[in-house]
Amino acid sequence: MQNYKSEIQELKEWIEDARRIVFFGGAGVSTESGIPDFRSESGLYKARQEYGYSPEQIISHSFFLRDPETFYRYYKENLIYPDAQPNAAHLGIAALERAGKDVRVVTQNIDGLHQAAGSSRVYELHGSVHQNYCLGCGARYDLAYLLDSPETVPRCAKCGGMVRPDVVLYEEGLDGDVVNGAVSAIAGADLLIVGGTSLVVYPAAGFLDYFRGKRLALINLTETGADSRATLVIRRPIGEVFSEMNFKL
Repeated sequence: MQNYKSEIQELKEWIEDARRIVFFGGAGVSTESGIPDFRSESGLYKARQEYGYSPEQIISHSFFLRDPETFYRYYKENLIYPDAQPNAAHLGIAALERAGKDVRVVTQNIDGLHQAAGSSRVYELHGSVHQNYCLGCGARYDLAYLLDSPETVPRCAKCGGMVRPDVVLYEEGLDGDVVNGAVSAIAGADLLIVGGTSLVVYPAAGFLDYFRGKRLALINLTETGADSRATLVIRRPIGEVFSEMNFKL
């Protein structure tokens, strides 16, 4: 059983040695930036208490069409954190890219913090809060437009149609181009770092099956179904791990 310091040192050496790196992250990457995991027990309780439904019900395709007012009330209050800043994990990954490493990011998060940190090759499996579009004419809008809307449900300035977030809701499939890009990146990596995800959300969790490289590092506070497949398992917050490695953040 390795101690924490030796685990950090081993992962750092792997990163320095790697040719192509993919970082695959989940909600735990953003919780250290103050963005809570809506799937947690407290998130589930809060949603049921305040809105009368579970998060999965509220942010589903059918619920959005049926009750956009409640959808947007929940969405704006629980899924959008415009003041959140990248933490050491986001910054460390971006620093590797700036240093010349071939680094790709596959994320289940919708907050855009990897791009804010400076990562340029990011596959957002579930879309982004920063992208929105009109259901009527397809006009595109940024996050500021949605937040500045005088109405709970934002309307298109061109046609008056309802604007929706370009995020993947429950009951909807992932974008094919994004999936293909993510799978290709994972398949071509020699080091895969999985962080801040319990690997229970499919189909994203199944992407690990495409990895053919020699080193799989898994950084998560709790046990996952992929622990037995990992070359290295670190039970620490992902931001703390990258801060310890200190890649010139």
